[in-house]
Amino acid sequence: MQNMINRKLKEIIVARLKKFPAVALLGPRQSGKSTLAKTFSGAYYDLEIDQERLRLDLQWNNIVQTDRVIILDEAQTFPEIFPRVRNAIDAKRSKNGRFLILGSVSPVLMKQVSESLAGRIAITELSPFILEEIRKKDLDKLWLMGGFPDGGIIKKEMFPLWQKNYLDLIAMRDLPHWGLAAAPQVTQRFFKMTSAIHGTQWNASQIGKSMGLSYHTVNSYLDFLEQVYLLRRLQPYYVNIKKRLVKSPKVYWRDTGLLHSLLGVNNFDQLLNQPWVGHSWEGFVIEQILACLDSQGRNHEPYYFRTADGYELDLMLILEGEKWAFEIKLTGSPGQTELDRLKKSSEMIGCDLMVLVSRTEKEIKGDGIISTNLPGALKVLKDRR
Repeated sequence: MQNMINRKLKEIIVARLKKFPAVALLGPRQSGKSTLAKTFSGAYYDLEIDQERLRLDLQWNNIVQTDRVIILDEAQTFPEIFPRVRNAIDAKRSKNGRFLILGSVSPVLMKQVSESLAGRIAITELSPFILEEIRKKDLDKLWLMGGFPDGGIIKKEMFPLWQKNYLDLIAMRDLPHWGLAAAPQVTQRFFKMTSAIHGTQWNASQIGKSMGLSYHTVNSYLDFLEQVYLLRRLQPYYVNIKKRLVKSPKVYWRDTGLLHSLLGVNNFDQLLNQPWVGHSWEGFVIEQILACLDSQGRNHEPYYFRTADGYELDLMLILEGEKWAFEIKLTGSPGQTELDRLKKSSEMIGCDLMVLVSRTEKEIKGDGIISTNLPGALKVLKDRR
């Protein structure tokens, strides 16, 4: 079924394989990396499996002579392969498009990628399915269940049981294997704690006290979960203005299906009745915007902005030399008050474009300001390239 859904990132991978000897395709487990990679070549090796490592070792000399793209999946589990990849690349330095390296952890943890293949590899990131890859009418389904291919977006009966099993497996097997120094039960508690503060400012001391841990320890857990694409830490934007600014980062679960599973939500009606539903919608919209930019291969720096007296921007992007301001509201009929506050907050930091994203069906455009829905906001990103 995944093969029937076009992944937007494929064009970027094709372009970068033409320019670099190797491309790294990173992202969370089960986001569809292997399925996408196999559309490029049949020379596929799953490095988590001992037999596959042996097959790769015995066939290496022949493999590196082939013109096919060589796919190395879950490469972080077999660090010995990186020097061999580097040597093969350097032996034919002018030849591009030779290796597609897949990993479920970021380059910070895949140290061999940055150390062994610097200058030889381009990094791409695949999120679970995004709105642009599915039917627009399934927006609410995507928000509720998240974008993991097996998590319900294709077969709705899989939600939320799939998410629970996914997180249990991550806590019990993957995170300890990747180096997180926490017992699975502690990790699962941390999952719960971070789901409860989704979309709010991070307070390590408060979380640590609740868990009986130091703030240094919970900060290290947050670092790790960010590096394996489960959480996103949105940093505040600092600017020299007269107002006092909030300086703590905000924390979001990147996939709302995982978030809703942790918070005990089973259906859309339940979701709408939660007191935190606005934070869920905010995180969902932010993730869709950033994943859309990733799929276009566009460099961007995301922040949020908030003053101590309550003026804020849920998302502020530095994008291709411009500052874009986004305010996100869970309403079908945004009013002048929301637009006025968006303008005032944006003017404090000199934003070039202001976008109010809501559930509206009516798009309004003014001088440097747009009120629209999520599909409309994603269209703005594409139109202003």
